[in-house]
Amino acid sequence: MTNLLSKQALSNALSISDLTDPRQQHHGMQQLLEEIHLALAKKWRCSKQLLRTSPVVPLENNYDRLGYPAEGAARDARYTRYITEKLILRTQTSAAIPDILDGLRIDPPQDLLLILPGLVYRRDSIDRLHCGEPHQLDLWRIVDKKKIPMVTREQLLEMIATVMEVALPDMQWRITHSPHPYTEQGLQIDVLWHDEWVEVGECGIAARKILRQAQLNQHSGLAMGLGLDRLMLLRKNIPDIRLLRSQEPRIRSQMNDLEAYKPVSTLPAIVRDISLCTSETLNEEIIGDTIRSHLPEAECVESLCIKSETAYGDLPPSAHKRMGMLAGQKNLLLQVTLRHMERTLTDEEANTIRNGVYGLLHQGHKQELAMSS
Repeated sequence: MTNLLSKQALSNALSISDLTDPRQQHHGMQQLLEEIHLALAKKWRCSKQLLRTSPVVPLENNYDRLGYPAEGAARDARYTRYITEKLILRTQTSAAIPDILDGLRIDPPQDLLLILPGLVYRRDSIDRLHCGEPHQLDLWRIVDKKKIPMVTREQLLEMIATVMEVALPDMQWRITHSPHPYTEQGLQIDVLWHDEWVEVGECGIAARKILRQAQLNQHSGLAMGLGLDRLMLLRKNIPDIRLLRSQEPRIRSQMNDLEAYKPVSTLPAIVRDISLCTSETLNEEIIGDTIRSHLPEAECVESLCIKSETAYGDLPPSAHKRMGMLAGQKNLLLQVTLRHMERTLTDEEANTIRNGVYGLLHQGHKQELAMSS
């Protein structure tokens, strides 16, 4: 299989610090995590179990055993980081659920809240709300039907309200219909932030087929997955996801609690438009992953935006010649916004990063590099 992670790429991914884990470093995300699961356990008066599992998981646990279709696009190497043909870096903390549920059949719980926080690994676009290794929190309530005869939509809505009240007090939120393979009556949770609806989680009633395959036939449940990075951004009003990991002392000192973020002097952004010849399949997610994986200055890339795409046949021969474009390629106009978190970039540094992005993505046989004055 092609597109397997190199040993270095795997090592780099596994060396990233998990901000939810107090054994690695102190961070306000741990307080947020605790507030959420304590609120649910108090409301339900149930037992709870916090589990940290390996980020390296069998492909079938991440997809097949959670009900994802075999032909689903999500498992494509464009979006999933493969270690071998059968092992991947998990794309969701839910990947641990099938084995955990199997373990519960030995001593089935009456009412148990499963808490699964940790890093997940995506091939994703680059902007202020996305990163390649976000933190996720899975919350699964597993109940014996003798205790609660039927888990209902009303109970699901109560779960959402409890989480949102403690995680993002006084913020406006909404739910929309969103089916998931491992839930029934699936919902998406969005929060209004700076006049923009931002997705922070998905949830639903735990699918009966997922419980049955673990032989928990007398149980039902609720399942919720939350994006902890986004909850932190909204809770503290942090403008850029990269700030969560910043080591700049004035920023880092503010990441130890859930108090509102006080902006450190904003550094100017530098914008570069880049015209590229690329394969027809290139998209923002693949671009984002390529930049994060191969560009040394990737931390300076604030956002990437595809402004336009033009097929080979829609361009004049002069454009083909200028770019060294081949049939079957497309011309992509990419806008790159650059901003260092701790200092102002020089024009020379910006051009170096611009040329690095260009060199990674351009597939034409002629190059147009930015030159410093």
